[in-house]
Amino acid sequence: MILLQFHPNIFQASRPVASVNRPAVLFDESHCDECACGNGLDFSFSFAFQPIVDAENKTVFAYEALVRGTEGQRAMTVLDKVNSQNQYAFDQICRVKAVKLASRLDMQAMLSINFMPNAVYQAEYCIRTTLAAAKTYNFDTRKIIFEVIEGEEMTSVGHLTSIIEAYQSMGFSTAIDDFGAGYSRYNLMISSPPDLLKLDMGLVRNIHAEPNKQAVVSGIITMMRQLGGRIVAEGVETPEEYFWLRSQGIALYQGYLFAKPGFECLPEPVFPD
Repeated sequence: MILLQFHPNIFQASRPVASVNRPAVLFDESHCDECACGNGLDFSFSFAFQPIVDAENKTVFAYEALVRGTEGQRAMTVLDKVNSQNQYAFDQICRVKAVKLASRLDMQAMLSINFMPNAVYQAEYCIRTTLAAAKTYNFDTRKIIFEVIEGEEMTSVGHLTSIIEAYQSMGFSTAIDDFGAGYSRYNLMISSPPDLLKLDMGLVRNIHAEPNKQAVVSGIITMMRQLGGRIVAEGVETPEEYFWLRSQGIALYQGYLFAKPGFECLPEPVFPD
């Protein structure tokens, strides 16, 4: 999988759902080549990929697509240019670029695309670009995950729930990133649990030595088991963190311990002994 990661907080997502308006121009498969070239934006970008690994099988479960400048510049050099006027175009173009690059790199793992809730005025319409890109570039839609970053300024739970339910009904997997960072969407977990929950790296850091973090993460593990979802431990940097999390039954991991992001390539992970 490829995970496309964006930060909803930069889009002033605290606006009410009613302000999520139908854009003047809808993207569909006739726009795929234009989207892949970035038409509709006055800046260009690309992606780096970081693997999410399955420690049980020693395989790559997915790749997260991390937005970068065209020469590998950090994400914020791109995200700083995104605003409420161009966020719909940016969201749609990201989807097409990610699918095209995944296909070009012959990605066999899953592709996880992070979506911006406030750029999705209606899931059934806004998904058309992703479906069209998958068809155009011959990428299996069953390998796509849609990921949203959890945050206090994110769009309303009702709007986000409707998006997740629509994507799941179409056969896509869903994920919430940075769970445990500030404002945790437990109400979303009750109304429409995602398939994957990514632990915020703040919970992961030095967890082997901090009993309070261990207690919180143990509770999240129990919650996801009962909800039928899986946990991804994100930002794992040391063997000690990994071994404690592994002892709790977590199988999916992401972090520098396994591989750093690779610009326009698919890094091979290294597994701790």
